[in-house]
Amino acid sequence: MHRVEHVMGFPVSLRVDDGADPQVHPSAPEAAADAVFAWLREADERFSPYREDSEVSRLDRGELSAGALSDDLTEVLGLCEEYRIATGGAFDVRLPGRGLDPCAVVKGWSVQRAADLLATAGLTRFCLNAGGDVVVAGGPWRVGVRHPFAADKVCAVLGVTDAAVATSARYERGDHILDGRTGLLAAGLDSVTVVAPDLTVADTVATAAFALGREGVEWAASQTDCEVYAVVAGGGVLRTPGFPTAGAGTAAA
Repeated sequence: MHRVEHVMGFPVSLRVDDGADPQVHPSAPEAAADAVFAWLREADERFSPYREDSEVSRLDRGELSAGALSDDLTEVLGLCEEYRIATGGAFDVRLPGRGLDPCAVVKGWSVQRAADLLATAGLTRFCLNAGGDVVVAGGPWRVGVRHPFAADKVCAVLGVTDAAVATSARYERGDHILDGRTGLLAAGLDSVTVVAPDLTVADTVATAAFALGREGVEWAASQTDCEVYAVVAGGGVLRTPGFPTAGAGTAAA
C-alpha cells in the first residue's frame, strides 16, 4: 500500500509492504493509514503556531494557563526546554519577535507517534516519510539524504532497518533556523542529518545541531544513540563512524 497526503505544510507519504493477514483483516493497513493521517491533521490543528485557534497560539496569547494545557502540549514544551538547556540556549522555541513556535519538536514528535500507531496496528514493514524526515520499520531500507545545493542529487544513502532519519538544512525553507543565543541566523553548517531510534530525537537533535553551527556536529554525536552526517559551510563533510551508509540489497524509501 502507498498513500500520499499533504499535511502540516508538506507531503507525507506512507508505504506499507506487509501487515495483518489480509484473509483475516483485509483492511488493516488502510485503517492504520487512516489513523496516521487523521492524527497528523489533529496535531497540525492543535499545535500549529500559524492557526489562530490552536492550543499553541492560545497559549502564546496568554489565553491558557500552564495548568490548563493538554498532556501532549506539556510533553512537547518539556522537550523544548530540555533541548534549550542542553544547547545553552541555541535551540529556543521562544525567540523574541517570533512568538512561541514549537514546530521543531512537534514535527518529529507527531510523526513518531504516527509510526507508533502503525506498529500498534501490527504492521511490521513500513516507511513513513514526512517532508524528508523518515521513520522505517522492518527493513533493510535505503534512505537518501538530499544534497544541500542540488535538488536532484543525494549526498549520502543510508541503509537502515528500524530507525528514524531527519535532516535540517536551508534548502526547503531558506534561512529559517536562528541561533537562540544571538538571535541571528544559524551559521556554520549547510545541512545536518541525524539517525536515531525515533524521530522525536532525530528531528530535534538535527535542528538543535544546525542552530549550534559547526560545534553542533560534536554535540549531536554526543547524544545517546545518534549518528551524524553534516555538510559544513564552505565545503567538507563531517560524519560519525557509525553513520549507516547503505549496502546492497536494500529497498528504496
